[in-house]
Amino acid sequence: MSAHIHTRNIRPGHPTSSTSRRVRHPHDDAPDTAAQFARLVNLDEGPERELLKEELAEAWLPMAHRIAGRFGRRGEELDDLRQVAALGLVKAIDHYEPSRGAFESYAVPTITGEIKRHFRDRSWALRVPRRVQELRNRIRAAHRELSQMPGAHEPQIEEIAAHLGLTEDEVKEGIQALHSHSTLSLDAQLSSADDGFSLADALGDPDPAYDTVVDREAAKEGLAKLPERERTILYLRFFEDKTQQAIADQLDISQMHVSRLITRSCAKVRAQALGADEQDLPRAA
Repeated sequence: MSAHIHTRNIRPGHPTSSTSRRVRHPHDDAPDTAAQFARLVNLDEGPERELLKEELAEAWLPMAHRIAGRFGRRGEELDDLRQVAALGLVKAIDHYEPSRGAFESYAVPTITGEIKRHFRDRSWALRVPRRVQELRNRIRAAHRELSQMPGAHEPQIEEIAAHLGLTEDEVKEGIQALHSHSTLSLDAQLSSADDGFSLADALGDPDPAYDTVVDREAAKEGLAKLPERERTILYLRFFEDKTQQAIADQLDISQMHVSRLITRSCAKVRAQALGADEQDLPRAA
């Protein structure tokens, strides 16, 4: 595995020529644990193996913390990132094969990948599909590349789409994701003035008229199926706001008959709207 090919770290006191000496990283957090890993490979699952893994994790934990520190200014708590890095370290210890190179060359990308996966999957305030997250990253990289070209200007959507082989709608979706990594509190102030105006104040209240529209649309078919006299009675009662006695006098029928027709008509319209069976409804004379 090419990722594992690294020159062996030279520790103070190790015999080497000046021509082969490598400059050490200023952070001396790569302990010599080759012997422990050689033992680990030959151990079966059990208390002894778990104890050795704990010793290795403790020895390499400073390196994991250093890697976590590289991501410390991206909105996540450093302690949380260190926990993620420690998890990546444990995975690296579990899967490391000494025959394929130095542990550090395997552990660093493993830990880094675990941290990046944490940002990808956990740090969004809203759950965003992985496809959109990857699209966001591609568009950000393309924007950077196009902006750095000689004589470049602010890349336009169609230019980014052509550069990535995407549609303009896909680019727009990715651009929206660029600005949607975190949510804004409803208590956030919308102006610099001390007027106490927040985002919540800009939101509308529930409008009961929407329910009325839904009810009217649901009742249309049932009303259209009513006999003309029943439609007239409902119109006079609920739109003209006439009393049952006034309707009875206008149609030259009894008030009791008007009451029965209103009850029957409303039941039929309701049954039609709800998809109920009308066969058992009471009939009016």
